Amino acid sequence: MCTRHSAPGPDHLPSRATAVPRLTEGTEPVGEFEGSGYRTPPQLVQRFDGQVIQLPPLLYQAVLALKRQSARAADRGADSVLARTAEDLSTRTGRQFAAEHVVFLLDEKLAPLGITTYSDGSQPAVAKANPFLGLRFRATVLSERATWFLSGLFSWLYHPVALILCLTGFLIAELWVFAMESPGQAMARVMADPTGVLIVALLTLASSAFHEMGHAAACRYGGVAPGHMGCGIYLVWPAFYTDVTNSYRLGRAGRIRTDLGGVYFNGLFVIGLVLVYLRTGSPVLLVAVLATNMEIVQQLLPTLRFDGYYIVADLVGIPDLFKYIGPILKRSFLRRPADQRLDALKRWPQLVVTVWVLTVLPALAFQLGLVLSRMPELATTAWRTAVSLAGDATADDSSVLAAVTSGLQILFLLLPLVGALLALWQLSGLVVRLVRRRRSPSGEQERASGGMRPRMPVSFLLGGLAVSTVLAVGGSTGQTKAPRTAASVRGSAPRDPRDDEYELIFEGLR
Repeated sequence: MCTRHSAPGPDHLPSRATAVPRLTEGTEPVGEFEGSGYRTPPQLVQRFDGQVIQLPPLLYQAVLALKRQSARAADRGADSVLARTAEDLSTRTGRQFAAEHVVFLLDEKLAPLGITTYSDGSQPAVAKANPFLGLRFRATVLSERATWFLSGLFSWLYHPVALILCLTGFLIAELWVFAMESPGQAMARVMADPTGVLIVALLTLASSAFHEMGHAAACRYGGVAPGHMGCGIYLVWPAFYTDVTNSYRLGRAGRIRTDLGGVYFNGLFVIGLVLVYLRTGSPVLLVAVLATNMEIVQQLLPTLRFDGYYIVADLVGIPDLFKYIGPILKRSFLRRPADQRLDALKRWPQLVVTVWVLTVLPALAFQLGLVLSRMPELATTAWRTAVSLAGDATADDSSVLAAVTSGLQILFLLLPLVGALLALWQLSGLVVRLVRRRRSPSGEQERASGGMRPRMPVSFLLGGLAVSTVLAVGGSTGQTKAPRTAASVRGSAPRDPRDDEYELIFEGLR
């Protein structure tokens, strides 16, 4: 999640405290989140490491005031900058602020998010967001400059005329393949041929890479720069991604175009496969068309962090749907009043998110139960098949190509089981930690005093395990406050309940 011109990460920020508080180097105010589903539209700030943070109006005005005054600081000291920032903030908001209020906002709100330094100029230690069900172990494949160049070669495909022609061609190609040809028979022939299996795997890989270029090209067509392209691990499966965090600068239509850009380019890939098939007649290409269609269907599912999920999120203007699972379940089943997070949403986004939660979770729970009930059978079958493939690969008359193909098939058989076991292991560890915390003396004392009761994250329990297991078996492919290092807080700012509605938006990886 980074801008076109990347800024130094937290490990490379200067450790020496500066005399004047200011925005962290590379942090940039973006403006209002267009088409948001919040009653009070949040303001966006892009941090030096590319992560986007949404702030309530007061904190955003504080960021702008500090930026203006620190730029004019020259030889003025920190006290003068703080006082002038307070005057600027008072003028812009119509509320009275003093220098100690600005100190509070910097040290307690903005510096822990990595947006500004502390009031004494010292740099914050910033932790990156750890989004629920996010990519792990990421590695860059194409730099931002290379992505910018390549996306420019394809961005013209989003012109309305080109878009209509390409979509028409895709529909014609799909109807012809499934009406006139037999992909099922082609698959049976290809799966018996090691060379065909490898070619299909390579074409599927190429389709996935072209899918990511679709996101980047849509981002550039909208007028903002895409970030780098890379690969990572989603649960246990390798996956490509494109950093399109800058799409948050676009309106709702631009963000949805970016979300749909991947499956649009999958459609273009299908057109290319069909044209080559008409020339060669190779059944491998029909199987590749079928695999690309499966990828399109998977990407449009709104359950995991695939394209369908982001389409729903951008339609309602809420960046992270998963964080509303707990509040909605409490309101719907425990009959508790809606908490502040739900009250902050407009009426129709609340309705859409509620339908999303109450539809997705039962479906995932059903699939999870089905998977768990058949786990012994699946494990036995996968193990027997893997042993048979390994025997064929090590036979004396086996070719190198056949051995490689068998290895790939064994990998695809065992990875889902590994994913399911990892999900169960993580859940059991979470349950053990919860039980220990509830039985600990500190937990008992906290509950007796009426404090926050330790609880298991509802989104992890009801969403994480089901989603992880289902994807692993059937699939393909909070902010942390920094330690206080600044001067002590000398006062608190005038209170407004909306002033606390800030959050870190997870990285915009598609």
